[in-house]
Amino acid sequence: QVQLVESGGGSVQAGGSLRLSCEASGSNSRINFINRMGWYRQAPGKQRELVVLIRSGGSTNYADSVLGRFTISRDNAKNTVYLQMNSLKPEDTAVYYCNAAGTDGYGRPKDYWGQGTQVTVSS
Repeated sequence: QVQLVESGGGSVQAGGSLRLSCEASGSNSRINFINRMGWYRQAPGKQRELVVLIRSGGSTNYADSVLGRFTISRDNAKNTVYLQMNSLKPEDTAVYYCNAAGTDGYGRPKDYWGQGTQVTVSS
């Protein structure tokens, strides 16, 4: 199995910055079959939405609402992805979840989720 541990959430004022981290740990054989990682968020009363993902080849997809403000990066040696969030807005307030997706080594899809970290942006 693979465990995802997030850190870096907190409270900031609008215009501020936060950096989230997500470290994948567990079975190296399972980690090797992860082909993309990303961040989702869920605000109160809303559905979980994609913020950004990064594939094993390095390509990324950003939600329009964060494009130009958020940046995803990764450290493959540490099995860690980061989300740098700048120019934060109150509407960015949500629980942010790390996600890792791939297969179990037998071709069956696997999806892993972190426990979530709260980001609160005050106006």
